[in-house]
Amino acid sequence: MPYPDLYDEPARSRRRPWWVKALLVVFLLSMLAAGALAGVIWYISQDLPSLNSVTAYQPSLVSRVYSDDRQIVGQFFVERRILTPLSDIPQSLIHAVIAVEDARFFEHPGLDVIGIARAGWMNLRRGGKVEGASTITQQLARALLLSPERTYIRKLKELFLAYKIETVLTKEQILETYLNQIYFGQGAYGVSAAAQTYFGKDISKVTVPEAALLAGLPKSPNNYSPYKSPERAKKRQEHVLTRMAEAGFLTLKERDEAAAQLLTFRHGMPAQTAPYFMEYIRQQLMAKYGESAVYKGGLDIFTTLNVRMQTAAEQALRSGLRQLDKRQGWRGPLRTEDISKLSVPAPSPSEAPLKKGDTMEGVVTKVGKDHVMVQAGSIQGRLFFDDMAWAKRRLRGRDLAKDVAVVPTLKGLLKPGDVVELAVKSVDHDAISFELDQTPVVEGALVALDPRTGAIRAMVGGYDFSRSEFNRTVLARRQPGSAFKPIIYATAFNAGLSPATVVLDTPVVYEQEDPDKTWKPENYGKKFHGMTTLRSALTHSHNLATVRLLDKIGVKSVVDFSKTVGIMSPLNHDLSLALGSSSMTLLELASAYGVFANQGFRLDPYAVSVVQDQSGQILGQNLFTPRQVISTETAYLITNVLEDVIQRGTGQQAKSLARPIAGKTGTTNDYTDAWFMGYTPNFVAGVWVGFDDIRSLGETESGAHAALPIWIDFMREALLQLPEVPFEIPENIVFVNVDAATGLLAADHGEQGTVEIFLKGTEPTQSAPPRTDSTRFYQIDQGVDGVGELPAAIQP
Repeated sequence: MPYPDLYDEPARSRRRPWWVKALLVVFLLSMLAAGALAGVIWYISQDLPSLNSVTAYQPSLVSRVYSDDRQIVGQFFVERRILTPLSDIPQSLIHAVIAVEDARFFEHPGLDVIGIARAGWMNLRRGGKVEGASTITQQLARALLLSPERTYIRKLKELFLAYKIETVLTKEQILETYLNQIYFGQGAYGVSAAAQTYFGKDISKVTVPEAALLAGLPKSPNNYSPYKSPERAKKRQEHVLTRMAEAGFLTLKERDEAAAQLLTFRHGMPAQTAPYFMEYIRQQLMAKYGESAVYKGGLDIFTTLNVRMQTAAEQALRSGLRQLDKRQGWRGPLRTEDISKLSVPAPSPSEAPLKKGDTMEGVVTKVGKDHVMVQAGSIQGRLFFDDMAWAKRRLRGRDLAKDVAVVPTLKGLLKPGDVVELAVKSVDHDAISFELDQTPVVEGALVALDPRTGAIRAMVGGYDFSRSEFNRTVLARRQPGSAFKPIIYATAFNAGLSPATVVLDTPVVYEQEDPDKTWKPENYGKKFHGMTTLRSALTHSHNLATVRLLDKIGVKSVVDFSKTVGIMSPLNHDLSLALGSSSMTLLELASAYGVFANQGFRLDPYAVSVVQDQSGQILGQNLFTPRQVISTETAYLITNVLEDVIQRGTGQQAKSLARPIAGKTGTTNDYTDAWFMGYTPNFVAGVWVGFDDIRSLGETESGAHAALPIWIDFMREALLQLPEVPFEIPENIVFVNVDAATGLLAADHGEQGTVEIFLKGTEPTQSAPPRTDSTRFYQIDQGVDGVGELPAAIQP
């Protein structure tokens, strides 16, 4: 019988066991899978982003602005974030985040296989995604290195990157970066900004229940917001506390106690402090350091702003402009509504109680015998006729001279349905009394400096920054009127004249370049005062005497002197300069007055003292250097005369402050601008009032009437922070008894003279002659210039 052929392949194949075939198939498939996986890994690894943004973490940080007492008053940011070391973050917050986001954080290498399996099982059991498996490291990789798209490729990249991050950073470094990077809602990035946003406190003071609420936010800041969804936020907080207990960070008792505590949230961000000042320094910082450094660099910006003075300045300006606006007249109701369709909202429990001075809109519902009833939201109150008496002056247009009518009776002024502005006058239990109010159209500005350093202590560039961001302290160039006169008189004193020098205050006509035209300046009230001293001329702001003085000393000398004391705006090279016809900024003029206050030393105004980077390195610092630009004696001579403006001139209202004060009012033609500039030895402030479109403020609205009251209200509060000091008298100043009419030595006999000050060596040596009759003025007026023509006058 023949044997089978050993090399018969079909026979061998029939004899091979089935499991061998299966094993072979599995092996081949595994090889294919491994190859495919290797291909995927290779493909993904070729397109992974660099880890530089993780290893050299430089997040977008908040730049903080500090006041002169190092309190935070503002911020510049793209993402509101305060970089905080892990060592400064409370353990309770670290534990809360780890418990709810990644309980095995310190055990896995960046991806948690056990966590993935657990999450998958939980999601399968519940029939949907109820639990995520992303580790803290994965979330960090996603936040710093990847786009927000949801694809499998991005998820695989996330896993690879998480593993790579764990190889180059410690767990503590990863956790610190995560806690500073993650978004918590309400514009807050990182735990420190979140603590400030939700609780108004430093991160170091966060409690366990607060930490649990914060830790629950990153998963869905909008859904778990305590402001939008308080019940959902509370459940999320309790979930975090439970996870903390499960992870061993809390006992069950501690968990229950934390869950039972009521949290107090910060409602609303505080109003921006000094918005005009902040915008002023922002522009300076942007120009010097660039946008990226200012908005992302985490700079510490130390400024000269005094918060108490700034608050006083804002209140004084707003109050003064409102009073002025009421004197101009009532513009009528804002609109008229159908009161039959008026719906009164129910009082909200979150409404803040009304207080005196609160303003709001209200609708007139009924007109009574001596009052009207008004409805302001859910509040009903009375508006008595006596509290709207100012509205009898009815303004029906822009022209304050032509568009004004006086209403004979107040009863017909308002009718049901009229919507008006109201201010709370009094709150007596449930009885609310209102005053008729009105938002001003007129604008104004106030700036205050320390003349010894140039530091800007307060800056208000307008009535309302939200209405107009135009900063009128530094951008608006307006005619200062008589507020410029002290510079002319200081120029004269600098040239050797004295406050006792006499000058004519009589009509004068000047020819102009056009032979057919002449210029005839006039005094306020069209009155003339004959021969007068420079002291009297400036004290009472005589225009004609000032024009003659300017003609005497020369326009060029005044222009040069103006630049010396800090006026950089272009000035008119003609005699109209005597009346303040050249436009300039409020800050310029305040700085110039500061030279007088600071005994002739000039310091440029500045707002930023020091700028530091996030590591504390100084990037910039203002090292002010005083420069003596005029003599101490000249500064004192003009100051002493300007003290007389307060004591017996146009600034007498300021005597109520009972401080050594020097200052000057300013009013331009047709009352288009009103100024007051004033100073003490250690403080200088200026106020401007006017319309942006340059029109009359109304008859009689001079600097003394429109600007000075604002200046006084501000200084009354500002000076509380400053010691009372006198103006120092230089050694070279002498006091001499002179004849007030001539400026010569007072006669030993006859009428008593007046004490005047002189620079030593310039005091008169001749005695005054007997009185002359009034025709002598005519003879003097025929002189060349009308200044110093009497024998007793001091020549330059």
